[in-house]
Amino acid sequence: MKTDLDTLATALYVRTDDLLKESPQLAPWRPAVGIVPALSDAELVTLAVMQALLGFTSEARWLRYARVHLRHLFPYLPQQPGYNKRLRAAAALVRRCIRVLAADASVWTDDVWLVDSTPVECGRSRETAKRSDLAGWAEYGYCASHSRYFWGLRLHLVCTLQGLPVAFALAGAKADERDVLLAMFATEPALTAARPGQTLIGDKNYYGTRFEAALASEGIRLLRPARQGEPQPAGARLFKPLRQIIESINETFKGQLNLERHGAHTPSGVMVRVLQRILALTAAIWHNDRTGQPIMRSLVAYDH
Repeated sequence: MKTDLDTLATALYVRTDDLLKESPQLAPWRPAVGIVPALSDAELVTLAVMQALLGFTSEARWLRYARVHLRHLFPYLPQQPGYNKRLRAAAALVRRCIRVLAADASVWTDDVWLVDSTPVECGRSRETAKRSDLAGWAEYGYCASHSRYFWGLRLHLVCTLQGLPVAFALAGAKADERDVLLAMFATEPALTAARPGQTLIGDKNYYGTRFEAALASEGIRLLRPARQGEPQPAGARLFKPLRQIIESINETFKGQLNLERHGAHTPSGVMVRVLQRILALTAAIWHNDRTGQPIMRSLVAYDH
């Protein structure tokens, strides 16, 4: 019997395969002469998304599970070292798939965005912080939402009200959220140029005359709660439920997609495993949208 996860996997595989035919340069580099991989790049991306949706944080355990339960979808499965190496090499393809699927969803054109950042913990011991290959990028930071310090990075995310990722970045835990947001828009100017009058809703940390002027110059209207001494803005009563939406999206990443249990120890490893989870959420929203599901961000149909 074909499950909802099988249906999503098939649709994702077909879309990724079509993307690679349209833009073959997106495929990871490999020698012109050599053995053709038994697992295609489209299958690799699909396999990675299924891993995230099913909640496997260990690649070795995931491949053991796949060999028993997913042979009907993947006749060939690599060993864990090969899977890990190929997934890291496919980071650019995974990133491109995120955008292609997001732009294909009906909510891509929504005129309201949410912005926030959330911790991506990378270690807990002092020895890890000193010896890790992530040292220098990862750093100590504070998460006000959960009143805790952590060592690692922060995922900065701009998304629609339905949780569809629009733009994202990984930065050190102490990086100023405003600087990261402006850098995200500067990196992709077409994103804001195509949306004059876009509304962006953030928390109190997104403030400052110069910062808001920079957003306004991009055609973005910023809405945020008032800071101490400021008058309450119009529509202030809506900030609390909108804040709950942001926290709910972050919880989807952390509780269902195990964002902080990525298990990576190198910059390239962290990057692709975060991208893997962003693609999993994007693919689920894309598929729910195309199949007319009432709750676009729901992963329930795909997590078993």
